[in-house]
Parts: sequence; structure tokens; C-alpha cells
Amino acid sequence: MNVKEYMAELGQQARVAARSIAKADTGVKNKALLAMAEAIDASRDALVAANAKDLEQGRQNGLDDAMLDRLELKQSQIDTMIEGLRQVASLPDPIGAITDMNYLPSGIQVGKMRVPLGVIGIIYESRPNVTVEAASLCLKSGNATILRGGSEAIHSNAAVAECIQTGLKAAGLPENTVQVVKTTDREAVGELITMPEYVDVIVPRGGKGLIERISRDAKVTVIKHLDGICHVYIDEEADKGKAINIAINAKTHRYGTCNTMETLLVHEACAADILPELADRYGAIGVELRGCAKTRELLPQAVEATEEDWSTEYLAPILAIKLVADMDEAIRHINQYGSHHTDAIITENYTKSRAFLREVDSSSVMVNASTRFADGFEYGLGAEIGISTDKIHARGPVGLEGLTSQKYVVLGDGHIRQ
Repeated sequence: MNVKEYMAELGQQARVAARSIAKADTGVKNKALLAMAEAIDASRDALVAANAKDLEQGRQNGLDDAMLDRLELKQSQIDTMIEGLRQVASLPDPIGAITDMNYLPSGIQVGKMRVPLGVIGIIYESRPNVTVEAASLCLKSGNATILRGGSEAIHSNAAVAECIQTGLKAAGLPENTVQVVKTTDREAVGELITMPEYVDVIVPRGGKGLIERISRDAKVTVIKHLDGICHVYIDEEADKGKAINIAINAKTHRYGTCNTMETLLVHEACAADILPELADRYGAIGVELRGCAKTRELLPQAVEATEEDWSTEYLAPILAIKLVADMDEAIRHINQYGSHHTDAIITENYTKSRAFLREVDSSSVMVNASTRFADGFEYGLGAEIGISTDKIHARGPVGLEGLTSQKYVVLGDGHIRQ
């Protein structure tokens, strides 16, 4: 297979399909989404069987536990995929919405209309559920998409792609509205990110190495985040029960996700009351603790933390802990070492929580809640195409509106400029 010619063909087909999907009625798009959900529900056995092939191959290739966890497609995740498609179908269609319409002194009306971005390329590793999430959001927002999953999920993605095609056919939409790259050749990624004539936006989802490469080499606009170095700060005025439950959930709910806590900050005044019990809970689960000098005075079992630990995304059962003198020190630490992804404060002090929300420069900032909620599905977006830590054009979980742009519209009645 000539990869360059193959990717150019996909790009040409996507560009043609984009013109059709951009003008598709909301009802037609919803029909396709619901048909995809039905196809996935009817294909559970096939999806699990395909995923089993990928898991077995992954074990043979030496994938670590975190990667295998992200690759595995459980029945509960299939349920979530189905629910996500139905939720996206139920969401308001952003395309064509006109806002900020105002009469100006000249007599014209000026407003903004929401429009699709065009063709979106998605590059991702593991997680076959991303195929459905990306397809659903791109479809509902009127975009065509080219999906390039990792070679480790080739069988799973192919099985999911069949369900997507079934849904598109049921609604009478062009099959090329969603195209899954069939080759595992790494050259395909290089072609996809350097085809601005066919692709308008690239969304990478995967490890830091992948995203750094795409950010460096892409000739197409990229929506991205490099790391998920998330923090939970336990304030001296935190409720102990809330603090322990949130700190456990934020770290151990799943280790291999970008919204998992990697550093725990604890106010010195409450550390002696909270940390020993929390450490026992972590120890029972098998989480390795790495702490600053003050942390190790309370938790001698903790490994000495290095400077590198504060800026490391472990994606593993390892947690860095640091004691701080006050909230201001916690905020300074987060803004210096964090990745602007998700950070949380645990406190019963309303004034402090408001200050934390204002001063922490992250795409999601939380009060008394686990960082694991930083997710498009949990935010009511139906699904997400990724999480952006950039400030332009989208920030945080990227849902429907993040996959659109706006253009000015002007309404007149024979008006001419004087």
C-alpha cells in the first residue's frame, strides 16, 4: 500500500463528505447516532471478541498494565459508548445557531452563526471507545472525521467502525463522513498531520511522545494537552471524611487516565490528622507514596520525593505528597508544576474556594470533588473528543461547541454604506 496516496484519498473523500454533513438536518444526524448505538448493542460479542485479540497481542508485545487497562473494552464500557451516543443525539445541535444579533446605527443587523470546522483528524492510542466518542461528536457538530487509532487496537477499532458505518447507512449519510485508517503504518500519521488542504484540525489523544511529535510536525491546527499532572489540595479547613474519600478516588479510581491525581498537597495544620489514615488506605491498595521531608516525618514508609516527581505524570499506582504552609503555597506549586489540566481544593471555607477557582490556571478547577470528574461524559457533553489545556480555541473537555467555529452574519434590506 502506498501510504501517501492512501491518506490523500481519505482526505479527498473526507472533504467531499464534509460538505454534505455540514448541511445535514439535525434529525438525520440523530438518526445516524441512534442507529450506531443499536448496532453496537447488537454487536457486543463481536466487539469483545475483537478486543480479546488486541489484548492478547498486547500482552505478547509486552504492553504494561496501564496500556492494557486503557485498551480493554469491558461490557460496562460498551454500555457507556451506547449511552454516550444517545446522549449526544439528545443534545442541542449547535450548527446554524445565531447569537448576539444586534441592530447597528446603520440599520443592519450583525450576529454570529455557529458552523462546523470541516474535516477533523483524530490520532489516538489504545481506548477503542475513543472511536465512538470522536465519531459521534464530529457527526453531531457537522464535521467529517478521519480516525487513526493505535496499532494495538486495530481489531477493536475495525469492529467499532463497522457499527459506525451501519449507522451512517441507516440515516442515508455519506459513508466517508467517518473514516477509520486501516493501515498501522506510522507514516499514515505523518501524512494526516501535514494535509492542510484536506484536514482542518488535528486532535491527538495519547502519550506525551505522540503529542509532542504531532505538535512539532503538524501543518494543521492542533487541539491538545501534553500531560495530566493533576493535584488535590487538602486545606486546613477541609472535612476529613470528604478529603480522604476524594484523595482515594482521584488517585485509585483508574491509574492510566489524564485526570488522575498525581500530586497530593496537604496543609501542614491538618496533615498529622489526615495523612496517616490516608497512607494506610493507599498502602492497602498498593499505592507507592513519595513525599517531601515533612511528609516523611509523618510517613516514614514514603520514598523521598525528588524535584522530578513534582512534574511527573505517573499513570501508575504512585503518588507524590507535599506539605504546604497555606493555600497560596499550594496554588504556586500547582501553577509551577501542573499541566493546566485539572486541580481540586478540599475545603469548607467558601472564600478560599472562590480564590482557588480564580487563581489556579487550569482548564478544570474543582471544589470538594474528585479530579476524575474532568471528562466530557461527566460534564454532560455526551462524550469528549479530547481535553485541551490550550487557551485557544477550546479549553477543557472538548465537546460539540469545541468542534465548531463562528462566522459573522449580516442582515440588511438594501442597505449601503454611507
